[in-house]
Parts: sequence; structure tokens; C-alpha cells
Amino acid sequence: MDSGTAGGFGSRGAQGAGITVQRALELPGLRSGLPEVLAGGDRLQRTVRWVHAGEVPNIASLLKGGELLLTTGYGLGTRPAEQRAFVRTLAERGIAALVVELGPRFARLPDALVEAARNAGLPLMQLHREVPFVAVTEEIHTEIVNGHYALLQRAEEVHRRCTQALLGGGGVPQVLAILADFSDNPVFLETPEGQLLYAAGAGPEGADPLQVWEGLRGQHKDGRPPAGTVLVDVPGGGPGSSSVRARLALLPVRGPLAPVHRMAAERAAGILAVVLMQARQDEELAARGRGDFLTDLAEGRVAPEDAPAQARVLGFKPGNSALLPVVMRVDDALSSPGGGSGWAVLARAVSEELALLGAPVLLGVRPVEGRVPLLLGLRSEAERAQVADRVAAALRAGVERAGMLLPGNRPPVVVVGAAGGWTAASAGLRHAAEAAGAAQGLTGQPWYDARRLDIDLLLWRLRDHPDLAAFVDRAIGPLREHDDRSRPPLLPTLETYLAHAGRKAETARELHLNRQTLYNRLARIGELLGTDLDDPQTVLALSLALRARRHLP
Repeated sequence: MDSGTAGGFGSRGAQGAGITVQRALELPGLRSGLPEVLAGGDRLQRTVRWVHAGEVPNIASLLKGGELLLTTGYGLGTRPAEQRAFVRTLAERGIAALVVELGPRFARLPDALVEAARNAGLPLMQLHREVPFVAVTEEIHTEIVNGHYALLQRAEEVHRRCTQALLGGGGVPQVLAILADFSDNPVFLETPEGQLLYAAGAGPEGADPLQVWEGLRGQHKDGRPPAGTVLVDVPGGGPGSSSVRARLALLPVRGPLAPVHRMAAERAAGILAVVLMQARQDEELAARGRGDFLTDLAEGRVAPEDAPAQARVLGFKPGNSALLPVVMRVDDALSSPGGGSGWAVLARAVSEELALLGAPVLLGVRPVEGRVPLLLGLRSEAERAQVADRVAAALRAGVERAGMLLPGNRPPVVVVGAAGGWTAASAGLRHAAEAAGAAQGLTGQPWYDARRLDIDLLLWRLRDHPDLAAFVDRAIGPLREHDDRSRPPLLPTLETYLAHAGRKAETARELHLNRQTLYNRLARIGELLGTDLDDPQTVLALSLALRARRHLP
């Protein structure tokens, strides 16, 4: 998961849309009428959606809410009860404010009218000078239209930045980061069922946005988002489709959200729909998000003390269990064009196999590296080897179920790191991921202990260095030349002999040779190499050369 930002918007994204009652009073048209606020002075920040002028008693039935009503008072009625009812119906309709021009009808507004406006919380102003209502209406409408145009421009700027991010190779995290920066609030991408896919942005001071989301998740599921939340559906399927693939949620935890933020979110949702359609599978998107988190943890971008909260949001709750880091290296071929959806199938199949273990598991995918990282909760570190056996078997079964056998039916490489707490898990994931690359040249084991691959890892890192190839050629070159032109080959005999630490009986048994034949072959090897196979330094050099040979191009 990504929590970065993409600067450039500043605080302007937090401004609201439209024009306030206060702003309307400051424009020349109304200001020339010397307006006096008689009620609702604390509510002048209400948004004026439109302006209407009228003189009929039932004018409330003509309004939709949010209007600033201009009148000379002929429709207010003559009796206090009529005046109170007039104000009450306007307040119930939700108009922004009532402006009455003094003149032939009223020299001053009746007390009943002012009292009713105060009780209803309706802003009420009287104008001491005559003003042309047409000019006031035109002036305010122009201001409103200009404001909406400005909002559209700012929302389009978000759309432009998101498009540029995608063209530059970005994806969902970059789009969310741009939207989070614009709104100055955390942004979340959820499945329609409420499962978190991605998060971006920062929460209030001292609060992790993921913890904020987790605390409010129950409200989302019940269809009761927090007040002020912006929810926008991300459509799925083709054009005109009514299906929903995901949902954008903007939470007002750092500041209020304005209409422009909804406009920007709606434009971002259109871009995300394209991204998700390309990904094709929500499972793959979620698995990639978990893979991003595990990679960020391994590479130090997530601090161990912050990791439990983020992992809990992703559904991983190991409690006080020791954590076992595991990395499966499948093949870069799975990330080739046309195989993108295969990662969703692989993640689902492997997850179902691992579920049979009955232990908490957090599994992700990293298609670019061809890796499947995971963390698993252990009851005790003593069961590490036993659990590793079962995990490796489950991973292989998942690969087979997904129909993604590697070229030559090679089994996937599974590397297991050291078990421990979150700090150990961070180092263990990084070590296992590196060792998984070095283990690709190895065969025959269901899983490898990362700690026993350190020599191979060192040699693998030197695989492109000319000195390593020269060392291998000096150490075993004569044997390679022999095996290229003569039989039987001698390199397998040397490898088996060294693997058994020079124990001839065990070597002969594994190679199905009688002892004399083995002695003859060992003598021939010593003769070709000009070395003594009983010399410890010679044995060390030959062992390293044989290991290095597997990693050479």
C-alpha cells in the first residue's frame, strides 16, 4: 500500500464551491442597498445556489433550496401569524437567505418576521435603499457561474495530473496520491464489499489513516459513512455498464471536503475504471497491494513499529505469534503481456491452499520481480521447519492449480527466512527475496533456508564479474573440457564427492558405483586438476567453483 503525495495543489483544494451569503452581500448590487442583517448573522457562510425574486405568499413552493430570495415584502402577509408561516415555509424549503427591500410595503421589518427568522436560523436582511433586482440577480448568477467554472478547471487539473501519471507508468497508488494531495485528506479505494485495496494521503496528526479507515469500516458496510465523506463508485465493465468494480472514499479527517473534491473524485474514478479494467481482477489488485506492503516492509519503507496496524487493515492479525517470512520465485514469464490476469488466479489458488494450514497468512504478489512474498504466523519458532515443509507444498500445489507450471516443469523456488517479530520479518523478507534469485540455479529441494544460501547469494551477485568466470575456469576448467569430449563425465562425481564431505562409501552408493571405479575416477580428477582432493584448501576452492558455475551466464 502507498501513502505518498504528489504536491502542487496546496490549500486551494479545500475551498468550497459556489458563493456564500456573505459574498453576495459584498457585491456592488446588494452593497448599494445598505443591507442590514437582522437574523442568522452566524450563518452567512451558507452557499447560495441561485437567486430568485418574487412577491407571492406561496413562493416557497417554487423554490428548491439554496436560493437567495429577493422581495419587497408584498407576499409576506399583514398578520404576524402569516409572516411567521411565510418564514417557516422558506426555512423548511432550505433557502440560503431572505432579503427584503424596505419601501412602500414596509418602512421596517415587523418584529414577528424577525423573531421567526431568528428562531428558524434563517439569515434575514433588510435593504435601506432601492436596488434593481435584475442587476443583483445577474451579478450573483455571474459570480456563481464563474465559481463553477473555476471548480471545473481545478477538477480538470486533477484529471490531467492523473492522466500524466498513468502515461508516465504510474498506477492506482499515484492516482490516489494526487487526489489525496488535492483534498488534503486520506483517500481509500475499496471493493464494493468494503475490503481495502489501496490507501493514500495522511490522517490527522498522530493518527494513521489506515487506522482511521479500520475504525470506520463498520459504518461503510452498514451504508452509513461518516458525515462529510465523499463516496464515488468506480464503474466496471464496458461503457454504460451499471456494475461497480470498486469505490473511492475520501474521509474528512484533516478538514472538510468541498464539492470540488467530489468533482475531482468523479474524474479520478473514470481513470481508475480504466486501470482496474486493465488489471481485470480485483484479486490481483488486492494481492498486488499486499505485495507492495510486504516489499515496502522488506525495503525499510514501512517501519516495523507501524507494520502491525497496516497489516491488520490488510486482514493479517497474527497476535503475538512469531512471523515466518517466505518468498516464492516463480518466473518472470508470468508478468509478460497476456499473462497479467494469471497473477490473480495464482494468488487465489495459493491462498486457498495456504488456508488449509489453519494459520494467519498475509500473501501478496510482485509480478515485476516474479515473486510471491508472504508472512505466516507461527505458534512457536520450534515448528519452523515443519511449517516450512507444509507452506512449500501448498505453494507448489497453488502453482499447479493455477496451471502455471514453469518451463521444463521446474518447481518454483521457495526460500524461508528467519522467524521472529516484525523487525526480524522485515530483514527476513529482504534476505529471502534476494536469496530466491540466487536459488534459481539450484534443484532438488522443496524449500531453501535463506541462511544457508549466503554463499550462493554472494556468488550470484558476482555472476557478471569477469573474475568469477576466470576463477571457475582455473578451478574446474580441465574437468569441463574432459566432460565435453569424453565419457563418463567427471563433474557429477566431484560434486557428489564434495557434497558427502569426502566420504567415499556414501559417494559410491549414491552414484551406484563400486568402490574401485570411484577410486579410479577420483584419481583421474586429481590428475586432470593437478590437485590433492584431500587438501582442505583445494576442497574449499572446488566447492566454491562448482557453486559459482550454476550462476554464470
